[in-house]
Amino acid sequence: MLAVIELGWNQFTVKQGDIIDVKHLEGEIDSKVETTALLISDEDGKDTKIWTPMVEGSKVELKIVDQYKWDKIRVFKMKSKKRYSRNKWFRPTLTKLEVTAIS
Repeated sequence: MLAVIELGWNQFTVKQGDIIDVKHLEGEIDSKVETTALLISDEDGKDTKIWTPMVEGSKVELKIVDQYKWDKIRVFKMKSKKRYSRNKWFRPTLTKLEVTAIS
């Protein structure tokens, strides 16, 4: 089964066993997270349930695999001919999730 879920203002297409990286979610490693699906479909796409806004009775179970920081991102601002420049670095925190069940 395939499902489209929304986590952290982003939508992901997942199936059972997939591992995805999302914005930081609160929780301990190996804890469970449940969410509802926007869309559920079988592998062929013949049996599809679409949201209004969520599929009623749907449940996608996720397990937190890891909490980590991503590589550094450079944030550089500059205004030409004004002698203005700012340089900052940013390391976003991410959560690695594994899809354990879709129903």
